[in-house]
Amino acid sequence: MSPQTETKAGVGFQAGVKDYKLTYYTPEYETKDTDILAAFRVTPQPGVPPEEAGAAVAAESSTGTWTTVWTDGLTSLDRYKGRCYHIEPVPGEEDQYICYVAYPLDLFEEGSVTNMFTSIVGNVFGFKALRALRLEDLRIPPAYAKTFHGPPHGIQVERDKLNKYGRPLLGCTIKPKLGLSAKNYGRACYECLRGGLDFTKDDENVNSQPFMRWRDRFVFVAEAIYKAQAETG
Repeated sequence: MSPQTETKAGVGFQAGVKDYKLTYYTPEYETKDTDILAAFRVTPQPGVPPEEAGAAVAAESSTGTWTTVWTDGLTSLDRYKGRCYHIEPVPGEEDQYICYVAYPLDLFEEGSVTNMFTSIVGNVFGFKALRALRLEDLRIPPAYAKTFHGPPHGIQVERDKLNKYGRPLLGCTIKPKLGLSAKNYGRACYECLRGGLDFTKDDENVNSQPFMRWRDRFVFVAEAIYKAQAETG
């Protein structure tokens, strides 16, 4: 064994599987007002203690990996790690526990629901230590909620743009949601607007598929809008 390897081993860099609870189960932790708090219903695999299962969830959804790596020393693990700070059994259920996990705010991109949920409810659901897992509750602190800027304007601006007041705005989603050509999609939009609807919208499944590319859809829908507008005022 080389002196360099011996030195690394001497400070705790042995290879091998580590118990997550050694780092990520912190019952003494006091949550902060800025922490994102998650409550998971956890069913551990037989033989896995609830502390290890809860810590595994905290680790896998934050900074953890299955062993110690030398790059752990390049960041402040204690600052960024998720922490399983409390575990309680689920009344009336065998081998089920509510595990509470606290995440520091700096783990997440500001104003990104996608980034937050990718971390908290991402690949952690495929963890071998768990027989079942469900996110039961989530507390998002005001410090994080304020990073979401919301829509650029409200309903009054929409009404001003449409010159529609004193009634609900009426719209629809074009159906069938998949399979229409761009030309027929534009035709459907025209019929809707010509018939009195205020707007139409794409179904969430519509993107830029082979049967209707986005650019083609844009061209035909724009034509439909201008034609309906010219005919109805």
